[in-house]
Amino acid sequence: MNAKYKYQLMKLLNILIHWGGVVLLKFIGWRIVGTIPNDPKYVMVIAPHTSILDMFIGKIFSWVVGIRTKIMIKKELFFFPINLFVIMWGGIPIDRKNPKSIVDQMVDVFAEKKKLILSIAPEGTRAKNSKWKSGFYRIAIKSNVPMHLITADFKKRTVGFLGEFIPTGNFEKDIELIKQRFKGISARHPSKFSIEKQ
Repeated sequence: MNAKYKYQLMKLLNILIHWGGVVLLKFIGWRIVGTIPNDPKYVMVIAPHTSILDMFIGKIFSWVVGIRTKIMIKKELFFFPINLFVIMWGGIPIDRKNPKSIVDQMVDVFAEKKKLILSIAPEGTRAKNSKWKSGFYRIAIKSNVPMHLITADFKKRTVGFLGEFIPTGNFEKDIELIKQRFKGISARHPSKFSIEKQ
């Protein structure tokens, strides 16, 4: 297949994915809010994350607005045929045995890419956890890329960006400010979502 036909095929596929997402989002009764960032590279900070449904709502959202998000997945899952699904879902292989930390591995990936939207849920678990992890913050700081906050509100049935968070360099202070940006958001399982001070 030559480049021209490949481009046309990908364009058609993207149109089908977009409209498929539009129809699906409308069918389940959700709507999109907020402004889509124009930055070619950034860390997408996702909260609340209390259910597997969060991922599916987020994926449909990405289809509709036309952004290709990536997630970190351990490299052991990149084997046939599982790797086909993992790659389609936007997986980036992470080597937990690598002497380099996961943060530094992602800093290298950001340096290599012209475009990269990395999705991270700082809660780190779907169970209740007020002590949010710092990896997303350190990746953004060390990669010199912005952080954009995104959420899904299951009460209002809305999904979208809350805006950019500009860090001060003080994680302990900033993480509390980030949490407050998610105040009033209704998680799929509200009892599992905590923005209490850590």
